[in-house]
Amino acid sequence: MTHPHIKALTDHIYFIQSPMNGRFPFCNGFVFKGSQTILIDAGLGDKLIQAVDQCFHIDTLVISHSHPDHIKSWHMLKDRRLLLPLETTDAVRDMEKLGTQYTGDPGSGRHWVKNIGKPLGIVPLRKPDQRFGDKDVFDIGTARIQAIHTPGHYYDHYCFLDHVSGTLITTDIDFSSFGPWYGNPCGSIKAFIDSVHRIMDLPYTRVCSSHRPPFEGDASHHFTAFLQAFDRQKSEILECLGQGKTLADILALSPFYHNKFMDLTVQNVFEGNMVRENLALLMEEGHVIEDKGWFIPRK
Repeated sequence: MTHPHIKALTDHIYFIQSPMNGRFPFCNGFVFKGSQTILIDAGLGDKLIQAVDQCFHIDTLVISHSHPDHIKSWHMLKDRRLLLPLETTDAVRDMEKLGTQYTGDPGSGRHWVKNIGKPLGIVPLRKPDQRFGDKDVFDIGTARIQAIHTPGHYYDHYCFLDHVSGTLITTDIDFSSFGPWYGNPCGSIKAFIDSVHRIMDLPYTRVCSSHRPPFEGDASHHFTAFLQAFDRQKSEILECLGQGKTLADILALSPFYHNKFMDLTVQNVFEGNMVRENLALLMEEGHVIEDKGWFIPRK
């Protein structure tokens, strides 16, 4: 079995590198072979997920969380067992409700569906065959994969630890150059940081994320750098305030996306949520005050 996107990590675990090296709108996948064959996440694109299925014959599709780049090609395996997080709402079964969940209001949600969801080929999920929750274990003989609820990035976000091989799948605790992403209305910096701390001390031997190649051995410096990126993002917001700015002023500067996202309306929604999270922390820490919609650094 040879395929340029499939790499064996052990005799029973395979890393599937998605198109565009794991960049949005794709994500990496992970195959576990045992008493059943499990694929974690469906962001590989239709052609690659079909090739993976031909190589391994997937029995069960596990979705780590309901972001579009993780469910993108789930419909290619719609006749297999589908497992979703316990926290995932039924909004994932309706495109407009899914768009509203991503953006926070129906109008922006419809815009997301028209300009991002449908062009990316996102298909609503069906009712799952089973749900999993925090600390649940998928035991397939060759692997004992524990699900770990790690909110902050998204409300239903999960990581996974295989207790047999020590393989830790951190999904969107992803060590990417963009840094932590928490742009949906449910995004939370505090919860995200707590989640990183929760998994970084687990007994792993390798770390695999959804948007970077795997790391073998000690990845503590990657986790530390990821945590430091929260402070970097907060500092970027403080620095861009100058003598004071409104939220609209900050979004015009686009400190995170640099106005390079595929849709400006959705960019403003996602970046706005991230900016508000950082402003709330800066005000809580006493570095910024708000006065009639203006955010002003304390001198």
